[in-house]
Amino acid sequence: MRALAAFAMAGRRQAIIAAVLCGMIPLINMISPALVALVLLRHGPREALMVAAFAVLPSIGWASVGDMTPLILLIGVGVMAAVLRRTASWQYALLAAILVAVGSEAALMMRPAVMDLLLQQVEAFMAAGGGSVELPEVTPETLREGVLTLFGLMHMLMAVFLLILARWWQALMYNPGGFQKEFHEFRLQPSVAMLLVGLFLLASLGGTVLTGWILYFVIPLAIAGVALVHGLVGIKRLSRLFLVAFYLLLPSPLAVQLLSVAALLDSFYDFRRRIQPPADDGSI
Repeated sequence: MRALAAFAMAGRRQAIIAAVLCGMIPLINMISPALVALVLLRHGPREALMVAAFAVLPSIGWASVGDMTPLILLIGVGVMAAVLRRTASWQYALLAAILVAVGSEAALMMRPAVMDLLLQQVEAFMAAGGGSVELPEVTPETLREGVLTLFGLMHMLMAVFLLILARWWQALMYNPGGFQKEFHEFRLQPSVAMLLVGLFLLASLGGTVLTGWILYFVIPLAIAGVALVHGLVGIKRLSRLFLVAFYLLLPSPLAVQLLSVAALLDSFYDFRRRIQPPADDGSI
């Protein structure tokens, strides 16, 4: 992976070749947006647009046959990288990730044929799983909203991961250790955290256009919670096995809720600033 990033950073031609070739290969085409984001983070939007003008061609090709994900990610990750470069703040990049999720929903609604295919696949999956377990009745409208939300959430999480990959590449080549420091220190400002909580509560009331977006407002808080855990582990110099156990528990909804609450509290109290590293054993 580092060799690919180094090749792309060797010049504009190499970046175009890497982005286009990756974009043409199934599954690997997810790497193309990260390469464009790397160019943007390192050289700015003008240079990135030159690379994106070619990288978008295979993405358009995939979209024409029904796979909109490469195109959505290319645009979404590019916007998030531009926000991160301009603000040097992950919290604003994560807010931009919410727009990626909403934009993904809009893109899916604009392609009724793709939407119908996804609904058919979900219905077939539910029917196959209903042989041994009785599933609750789901109305067509509820199923449609669920598919839209999952589609948006999937693209939001992938966009965040690809931006993290691009930032890690950048630090690996030009600022070793910089990404780790940046991530360990990441926390939401109180105003941003309260904005997310307010939107979450508004969406939870139901009957609003935001109802299907509840998870979108939780993800930035959860990621800030993950950064908090990494920061505390680094400060206390705990074993990496602690992080292994943490990630094994992370898929649990309860763990996500606890992380979100911890991130909200951390935005006000800054736990990392209050916790001291352990004293050296050899100190006098």
